[in-house]
Parts: sequence; C-alpha cells; structure tokens
Amino acid sequence: MSGPTITFPLNSETAIPAVGFGTYLISNDDAELTISSAIAAGYRHIDTASGYRNEETVGAGIKSGLHKEGIARADLFVTAKLWPGNPAWGDAPKTGEQTLEECDASLARLGLDYVDLYLIHAPYGGNMRLEQWRALLELKARGKARSVGVSNFNEGHLDEIKAAGLPMPDANQIELHPWSQKPKLLSYMKAHDIAPIAYSSLVPLSTWRVEKGQDSAKTDDMKADSTAFKAMAEKYGVSEAQLLLRWGVQNGYAVLPKSLNPDRMRQNIDLFSFSIDEADMATMATMDRGEGVAWASGDPSK
Repeated sequence: MSGPTITFPLNSETAIPAVGFGTYLISNDDAELTISSAIAAGYRHIDTASGYRNEETVGAGIKSGLHKEGIARADLFVTAKLWPGNPAWGDAPKTGEQTLEECDASLARLGLDYVDLYLIHAPYGGNMRLEQWRALLELKARGKARSVGVSNFNEGHLDEIKAAGLPMPDANQIELHPWSQKPKLLSYMKAHDIAPIAYSSLVPLSTWRVEKGQDSAKTDDMKADSTAFKAMAEKYGVSEAQLLLRWGVQNGYAVLPKSLNPDRMRQNIDLFSFSIDEADMATMATMDRGEGVAWASGDPSK
C-alpha cells in the first residue's frame, strides 16, 4: 500500500492525499526539477503558497512532472495559499476583492485553472478576516478552488467564522508533531469537521532548518534533545523522519515533508510499510511541549 492511495476527506467532493510535498524554502533555481522529481517519486499532493515566492517554478515543475509521468491534472492535489497581509509589517490586509484577484494571480503563476485547496495563510487579516473568508467561499463556488480552508488559525479565529454564521473551513494547516500536539485545538476542529494538515512535522530532528537563513526558533534544550526518537525509529527499521511523519498520518493528519535529496524524497513517502504500535503512540502522546516553534498564530482580536 503506497502513500498516494491513502487520503483524508475534506468535503463531500474532495479528499487530500495523506502525504504531500512541501515547497517552503525551495529556491526558484531548484523548484522545477524538485517538484518534477517528487511527482516521479509518487507524490500526488504539492503544497505551495504565494508567500513562498516560487509559484511560477513550482508550476513549471508540476507541468513537467505530469507530462513525464503521463498523469492527468485531476490526479494531482495542489494546495495554494493567500498571503492575507500583516499590518505589523506595514502590509495592509487584503480586501475580499483583492483576495479574489490574488487567487487568480496564483493560478496564473502556477499555470492552473483551479487548485484543490486554497488556504488563508495566517490570521493576520484583522477586521478583513471574515471578508477574506467570504472571498474564499466565493472562489469555491466559482470552481477556482475545490476546497477552502485556513492555516495557523486558533480556536478564537475559527469561532469568529462560526459566530458570523459562515460555513466552517474544510481544513486548518498547523504545526503538528509530538512536541506540539494541540489537543484542545484539534478537539475543536474535530467537532466542526475541520481536517488537520500538519506542517513542520520534523521539528524534533537535529537537521530541521539548520541551513543559513532558515531560523528554526528552536531552543538550545530542543536542539540538545534531538535524538529522542532515534531508538524508536531503529525498532521499526525506519528513519526518524519516517517515524515522525508516520505519527502524523497514523493520527489522521496529512503531512508535508520536503527534501531535495531523491533518496530521502522516496523515503519520506514510504510510510505505509510499517505502523507505530500502541505503546509507542502512547509514549509519544506524553511528549507534548505546547504551541510549537514554527509560527505564532497571533491574537484573534487583531
């Protein structure tokens, strides 16, 4: 059983592959070949965002990969994200009309007629958050996005949508790994049929974002504790990355590994030849350390 055959439902028409390929911090020099190689390796879900500033080259990689593998567009799941603006950076929140235009711009850069999932990248829209969400619902109605959701939203942000009487998001993409398990948020999401998508699954590894310009925000204590999963991974005969990714999938989260190394690329999608036993899942459940390191979701009042 291979990764691309396993999916999680988002809505009545759309299901997301359990293992996707992340494109954050992939340079424009590398993106086309990397994405094409990921599709050749079996990935059927590509995750990108306008804020990554590589949509054109990611789109070129999608086109190349589909052509080389003889795969139809309908067989590939593509996630894109709206950058909503951030007043703290002097970046005015997008209006509803600008949100519609931003999606069109992303589609043009990607060379696609639609995306399978379109997300608001962060809850930085302030008093424009609901207007942005209404625009995403309109994009879904127009067929520009088969499903719509959010990213980095907490319960307060989601409650804002609920209080407005609007349909809830299909998904919320958040940092999830054994060190950041977010049980309260996940319980809220489950109650409202909001699918979790996990990013930064590999935070506990010593190799996570160690290159220049990739500030990981990990504390010295975290860095010193980077071998916590070594023995467990050896027990299953897999890499620590595979163990952490399998933990996400086994919990029902789509995961988004990224690697430019072809061997690791193939390894990271090989998550279905083993399963973590109940005792180890119970042990990992005790490792939660709080909110995580990759993103601050902000104050819902702003």
